[in-house]
Amino acid sequence: MWGCGYEEFCRLCRGGNAGGGIGRALENGVLMAIKLGGLLEIFDLGFDDIIDVRAPAEWAEDHVPGAISLPVLDDDERAQVGTIYKQIAPFVARKVGAALVAKNAARHLEGPLADKPGAWRPLIYCWRGGQRSGSFASILSQIGWRVETIEGGYKSWRHLVVNALYDASFPCPVVVLDGNTGSAKTDVLNRLPARGIQVIDLEGLANHRGSLFGHMGEQPSQKAFETQLSLVVARLDSSRPVVVEAESSRVGEVRLPPKLWRAMVAAPRVAIVVPRTARAEYLVNAYEDMVADPVRLDRVLFSLRAAHSADVIADWRAMAVAGRFVKLAEELMSQHYDPRYGKHRARMEVPLIEVAADDLADLDAVADRVAEAVCSMIMM
Repeated sequence: MWGCGYEEFCRLCRGGNAGGGIGRALENGVLMAIKLGGLLEIFDLGFDDIIDVRAPAEWAEDHVPGAISLPVLDDDERAQVGTIYKQIAPFVARKVGAALVAKNAARHLEGPLADKPGAWRPLIYCWRGGQRSGSFASILSQIGWRVETIEGGYKSWRHLVVNALYDASFPCPVVVLDGNTGSAKTDVLNRLPARGIQVIDLEGLANHRGSLFGHMGEQPSQKAFETQLSLVVARLDSSRPVVVEAESSRVGEVRLPPKLWRAMVAAPRVAIVVPRTARAEYLVNAYEDMVADPVRLDRVLFSLRAAHSADVIADWRAMAVAGRFVKLAEELMSQHYDPRYGKHRARMEVPLIEVAADDLADLDAVADRVAEAVCSMIMM
């Protein structure tokens, strides 16, 4: 629909009204609608651009990767047309919406689309392949461009994502890369593809390092995280194992799909074992952004007061103020993180191979040994 309350309006747009409309034109072949059969299919169709014509707020929550945002209604306009549709009349809403779409289409044609050649071939989608994408596609097709739309719009794309992550079985055997805090798991994980091991970097996808200290900036929405994860999963070779880093069921604010999480819980593990002092030194360098932000560091330390005494929290905050970051990291690991990880592992009954390292000076060497352990784990 142009705005809120999609269901009835989109039915009319697809040809349920007596006058036909753009939806009927699509059905009669004036414009083509692509039915997506798989997540990766859209990238193999040869379109020059994928255009998302939904409102900016819809785009910000999630969109087809690689798409560009050319909204035919902004957030306020979408709400305005939706209100008119529900409170006044569908006909009035369509008339107001058409005028707004024409105005915004003109802006796009004079701006980002001004230099597109005659052979340019765009793929356009809105929420569910209704009025917004159909209207914009009709305008572009009248210019002479070969325009196509996505049947079902973003909703059909989202269905593929949900099916891949929530309905289908996880496609590969999973091996979990484990190790106490500061074991350089993420750095090692990202070295494994060069050694022929496929991986999923959950922290990279979530833009979070998976702990109270792990904030790296704005995280993607849950839907955007799932979109990116689904594409990684779709590209996996199902005949080979995939390595993921040990995580809780949440990475920052985003949740892991239950089927992936259950596969991780049951998976064999390769654990990097490093002395605490070496881990502390690594953490101070890896969390340089936290060390450089004393206000944020103090806020996180203070948030641990529910788990530790006031004296312990006071000592940690004093270490931070004094710049004793390596000592602080050692204390956090010995009193907070290591005991918790130890209790969690004690409850697990899965195969485990330990990769011991005296320090983390040569992460390539550690990655070599982890890759060997993963391969031997496969043979067990």
